[in-house]
Amino acid sequence: MPLLDTFVTQGEEALMAAFLADGYVVRPVANLEGLHTLRAEVICSACRHLGLPPVDEPNIFLNQMHARLEIAELNDLRLAIYNHMNAQSWFRPTYYSFAKPYLDILVGNELAMQNRINLSIQMAGDTSSLLAAHVDAFSGETPFQAVQWLPLVDVFETKAMFLLPPAKNREVIPRLRDIMEFGGGEAVFDEIRDDVIWVPVPYGHVLIFSPNLLHGNVVNETETTRWSMNTRFTGLFTPYFSDEKSLGGFYLPITTRPVSRVGMAYEIPEGFKRPDA
Repeated sequence: MPLLDTFVTQGEEALMAAFLADGYVVRPVANLEGLHTLRAEVICSACRHLGLPPVDEPNIFLNQMHARLEIAELNDLRLAIYNHMNAQSWFRPTYYSFAKPYLDILVGNELAMQNRINLSIQMAGDTSSLLAAHVDAFSGETPFQAVQWLPLVDVFETKAMFLLPPAKNREVIPRLRDIMEFGGGEAVFDEIRDDVIWVPVPYGHVLIFSPNLLHGNVVNETETTRWSMNTRFTGLFTPYFSDEKSLGGFYLPITTRPVSRVGMAYEIPEGFKRPDA
């Protein structure tokens, strides 16, 4: 092996640079077969809830859900699928596998993962499933985290999620309280409307982004329904900003390494502890 003068490869450096510059990356999932199987299980769960026979065309079934379901029935379907999927022992490990190579570089290889994976279904024209522009850390989550956001169909334009680029985000955040005080969430989006980007993510790809950026969604003005999942990853030993959303509750360890296990179990013998300052 040659001598090296850097701790990261060129590929790792490129991924990190893209994330720091844009606040997000979109990459092919690292386990496409697992994604197909996961999506099929979501569809089976939906069919059971709706009393429908098995589906031959997953894209048509998911994209046209608004044609067979009333908006008032949507949350019951979403909760049925959410509860079923999160009860499967393979769900979180498989979801992690989709972005593992990228998370290892962007977040670390000793991780804690959100205890549940969220499911969002936003039907065409639905005004009841909106997520106002927000920053996750404002609700007590650690800012030392990334969100893995996974569509089960192609997303684009208003069917996608919006993000505020880092430079504009740094300019708006210090003024956010004043903006909200005079107009609430709508005023925030009015402030950033011309600067947000709608991140297209084809099925088979995953979006990893910093939730320290203002992000959210608006009315899906396309003619198809959006299905997406999301969850959060942080370093195992990261600072946590609230008891409610801390390690052991909101976040659970998933890749604790042997040296960390040994270190956490170690107790300094009597007489060797440093006196309290």
